Amino acid sequence: MRRFAIAAGLAAAAISTPVLGADIKIALIYGKTGALEAYAKQTETGLRLGLEYATGGAMTINGNKIVLLTKDDQAKPDVAKSLLAEAYGDDKVDLAIGTTSSAAALAMLPVAEEYKKVLIVEPAVADQITGEKWNRYIFRTARNSSQDAISNAVAIGKPGAQVATLAQDYAFGRDGVAAFKAALAKTGASLAFEEYAPQNTTDFTASAQRLFDALKDKPGNKVIWVIWAGATQPMTKLLDLNPGRYGITLAIGGNILPAMAAYKALPGMEGATYYYYEIPKNPVNAWLVGEHQKRFNAPPDFFTAGGMAAAMAAVAAIKQAGGTDSEKLIAAMEGLSFETPKGKMTFRKEDHQALQSMYHFKVRTDPAVAWAIPELVRELKIEDMEVPITNKR
Repeated sequence: MRRFAIAAGLAAAAISTPVLGADIKIALIYGKTGALEAYAKQTETGLRLGLEYATGGAMTINGNKIVLLTKDDQAKPDVAKSLLAEAYGDDKVDLAIGTTSSAAALAMLPVAEEYKKVLIVEPAVADQITGEKWNRYIFRTARNSSQDAISNAVAIGKPGAQVATLAQDYAFGRDGVAAFKAALAKTGASLAFEEYAPQNTTDFTASAQRLFDALKDKPGNKVIWVIWAGATQPMTKLLDLNPGRYGITLAIGGNILPAMAAYKALPGMEGATYYYYEIPKNPVNAWLVGEHQKRFNAPPDFFTAGGMAAAMAAVAAIKQAGGTDSEKLIAAMEGLSFETPKGKMTFRKEDHQALQSMYHFKVRTDPAVAWAIPELVRELKIEDMEVPITNKR
């Protein structure tokens, strides 16, 4: 019996101990084609740079080579779901990262649980991902809707202000507004009206009229806060319809640099952002900005930082766990702190959401810069934001 127990113990150890020379396979599921293509490409660039930085250029962890597989889900939930199953089942990846669309990410969550494999969600932000739809295999380096909402509420919420929201009619928009409403109430401002429009909307005339009608007769400071993702941005269209005639101003959070070109019409506008390459001051961001400029003749963008954060989380977790066994990874990642271009992030044990800084900004314009510059007003650190835990663990 004792001989059998020793043999069984050795067999178990062989299964859980990484084999020197075996590849570490990571899948990136992302919306490389479709409405969120720009976001996805930045994520991939950041991920590759992050793996390089975290491994000192070796692209190995504990002597094992990293192999990255990329799969385009076209921002479609059914495609994302099947591609993740393919990655876990056929490709035998050790863990996965993705995806770009919140709706697609939500479809992927049960697949991770079915295959008992870790999924690092980046860059999808809907609260449900680490909330009611969450399971223990899900970790997220991306900020969530609550982090976006709390930081923006702090930036624009003033006592007596009347705020209306314009958001896309799917998980990203609705979760964002729900979190914003809760955070805004603590600032003394009121949410007067919610407007939702389809993701592919290009004509905002009807939405704008409803928003204007809801605010125009309100007293005091009147603001429309926009939460929108994708290539089509409503800010310019709303400005063209002249909200200023009703004393209404516009506000929006940070975005990718091409989208922020529209913000140049809004000097002095305040909001909050996840990342802007000139804001964080740390060695990781300095490397990212320098290398990205050298290789692509452009600064890193919003989702480049997110991709790098996901890579650094994955490498730190595998090193800490001593391999890619899912249970050991989960144990290592709960409470894990790791460095990113934004500074330290920490996976909260209760829901595996990465707690992180956000940045309250005020728009400054410069004729020599193609986009509006989100100039830092205040860094909102982890301890400055009470990010709610909404899962059912």
